[in-house]
Amino acid sequence: MLAGAAILAGVTLIAGEAAAQEQAAVAGAVEALTKAMLDVDRDKLLAVTAEQLSYGHSAGRIENRQQFVDNIMSRSSMFRRIELSEQTIGLAGNSAIVRHLFVGETVNPQGQVSPVRIGVLQVWQKPGSNWLLLARQAYRL
Repeated sequence: MLAGAAILAGVTLIAGEAAAQEQAAVAGAVEALTKAMLDVDRDKLLAVTAEQLSYGHSAGRIENRQQFVDNIMSRSSMFRRIELSEQTIGLAGNSAIVRHLFVGETVNPQGQVSPVRIGVLQVWQKPGSNWLLLARQAYRL
């Protein structure tokens, strides 16, 4: 009976470590998306987003992957600062639910700076070896 309990404890520990590693991988993917948005990098944006992406803005506009990437690349409203805080990551198989507070600034081509402070819900999926953003919805606080 003690051997069975020891095996169960070992399996639980390994599962916990695997979950922590996956949470760290999701956090890394969130960071990669943030950096790609700041750097206005098409290849990196495409690398971290799913083809089926549904990207919701806090004002209600919904974009697919191509629209999202094209919008970032247009530089019509560039992010000059993004800070994420209060982030939580929940795992469900090959999916992850991420929530965070998104604070930053955008600047338009005329140089006008606008503050951003929104809540964000993201759904990430791991169809292969990498986590990809499948859905994102921002909301006003």
